[in-house]
Amino acid sequence: MQRRAFIKLCAASAAVSSRALAAADASPRLYERARLVDEDGAPLRASAVPANRNLVFDYPYVATPCFLLNLGRPLRAAVRLRTADQRSYEWRGGVGAQRSIVAYSAICAHKMSYPTRQISFISYRASASEQDPHAQVIHCCSEHSQYDPARGGRVVAGPAPQPLAAILLEHDPADDSLTAIGTLGGEMFHQFFDKFRFRLAMEIGRSAHSPVAGSATVTPLDHYSRQQVKC
Repeated sequence: MQRRAFIKLCAASAAVSSRALAAADASPRLYERARLVDEDGAPLRASAVPANRNLVFDYPYVATPCFLLNLGRPLRAAVRLRTADQRSYEWRGGVGAQRSIVAYSAICAHKMSYPTRQISFISYRASASEQDPHAQVIHCCSEHSQYDPARGGRVVAGPAPQPLAAILLEHDPADDSLTAIGTLGGEMFHQFFDKFRFRLAMEIGRSAHSPVAGSATVTPLDHYSRQQVKC
């Protein structure tokens, strides 16, 4: 009887541990599907995404901008990451024929700076210069958080408490199209809408919190925001 009770106790403990592990995972969140299109409304081909250029599209809501980046090299290695509340998840690399295309929420994980129509304090830095020493990172000039887009958006410098949330992209090799389908990692959309509710209502109107569905227009950051701050 003692042995039987011991086996039951072990089984129950294993079940509890399994549930705890499942709760600790940051599972992907699926949203409305949105095919990426160019500024003329034509489907955007993965092969046509220029390398090392800041491109922006809104997803999964009308008021939540994301970066679309072609890093110009294959990104095949899986990366294990954690959210600020210690939920783990695995980012599995880029998409497209060359596996070089990635997408991330453009809302900084520290104080939620984001590209507005007027100005952007956050952008991808493809190369370094005397004026801009940071290279191959997404850099937020508000508090100098830096993220590595080639490693799942992980934090490489600054006060950000977690990686940028990744945008899940689906690539169809038949027509080379790209479709946004969800997110992975630490979302900040609820906090974002709470913090910027009045600003978003003034800038975008009632549709700010509306889901993006059907298609999402990809535009260069210098078309999306009138000014970019480099630091």
